[in-house]
Amino acid sequence: MPERDPRSVDRRRFLGAATASAAALAGPPAARATDDPPRPDRRPPVTDPRATSGDARHGPAWDERFTLTVGNDRGDLCGRDQRVIQAAVDTVARMGGGTVRLLPGTFRLRNAVYLCSNLRLVGSGPDTVLIKEPSVTSKLAADSDWYDQEITLADGAGFRVGDGVCLRAKNPHHGGPTVLKRTLVARTGNRFRLDKGLRENLWSGGKPTAATLFPLLSGEFVTAVTIEDLALDGNKANNEELDGNHAGCIFLQDCADVTVRRVVARDYRGDGISWQICHDVTVEGCESRGHTGLGLHPGSGSQRPVVRGNTVAGCHIGLFFCWGVKYGLAERNTIEDVKTAGISVGHRDTDNLIRGNVVRRSGQAGILFRPERGRGFTGDRNTVEGNVVVDSGGEEAAAVDVQGTTAGLVIRGNELTETRGPARRAGVRLGKDTGDITLDGNRVEGFAVRVDDRRK
Repeated sequence: MPERDPRSVDRRRFLGAATASAAALAGPPAARATDDPPRPDRRPPVTDPRATSGDARHGPAWDERFTLTVGNDRGDLCGRDQRVIQAAVDTVARMGGGTVRLLPGTFRLRNAVYLCSNLRLVGSGPDTVLIKEPSVTSKLAADSDWYDQEITLADGAGFRVGDGVCLRAKNPHHGGPTVLKRTLVARTGNRFRLDKGLRENLWSGGKPTAATLFPLLSGEFVTAVTIEDLALDGNKANNEELDGNHAGCIFLQDCADVTVRRVVARDYRGDGISWQICHDVTVEGCESRGHTGLGLHPGSGSQRPVVRGNTVAGCHIGLFFCWGVKYGLAERNTIEDVKTAGISVGHRDTDNLIRGNVVRRSGQAGILFRPERGRGFTGDRNTVEGNVVVDSGGEEAAAVDVQGTTAGLVIRGNELTETRGPARRAGVRLGKDTGDITLDGNRVEGFAVRVDDRRK
């Protein structure tokens, strides 16, 4: 996970207020005027709301909202990199919310576009392309302590003021990795000032490096955001790896009420779309292709994600439920040609519905329930129904592979098909330590074993 921003608000207070603020600007106007919780005390509903200071739950359905257009050569703001988009987002933030509309064109990014609350970022479909510039890397030439706000590079060639950078090192205290994301804001030669303090020690013994790596779109502690109709290109061939706990074409951390719709995310050396500790995130009608990491990554602690009608292809894993993802819905997604699992569920990912998805040609398993650390840690009480899994895994694989102590699953009405020959493949495999699993009405064809139940 990315380091905690010392400027961050209290997480519980932020997320408690998030749902209310989501309705303020980004939601459908009709919902703001009429969406009222049941009133057991029989108070009348709010039918004629006014704009009242501090009331983010109810407000009028305004006919016009603040909008800025951004283009390469025309629009309210013109430019060809992230700076012009960021200028528009920052202006919208000062206005309390609104829309940034990106006209057709290509924007080449040397840093992330940092999102604000109550924002609609809308492109012009595949004709609006945000592409990551090639990354450069340098070792650090001097130690920096945790209280410092600067670094010295061994070779500053290719680095510019304004660049987003990822600082990585072996932590000198516990031996684990240190990963920090910062922006270069001033320089003298190879010595750079950062936008905020390090809060970690970067010492030469840990072999620290700096690389121009960042998400294309980044949101932290924001709410009520909609991202639509964009193409995001990670330029995989010219960039180093940065994993999905820190980056992706879209990366969100501690956010709520976010919708990502009709976005093409392609060729990131890491994840496509990743959201960590983010609640009520909807990703629908998107394409996530060609990433070295995960296609769609509802990350640790994310509650109630909706992942619907997306296409994922050519990634390491298709749809990855991280840790503690609960009460989610994954339906009508098509996942093809991933290297390992089409859909992967694990550490305390409970009470999710996985329905009506199509998974083809996964390298290891169509749908995998990971073994994790033992009882109480597995992805229990999930429902898997009406999915189609075709030709997934090697000669000893299973289309649906349930491992560890996973229990409480309902696997119902799925079509599991193998056309490459049965070999030693199974339609469903239940590991020896798995608990109560309900199998009901599944059609299994072409496998050596329909159900490989190793609990017996």
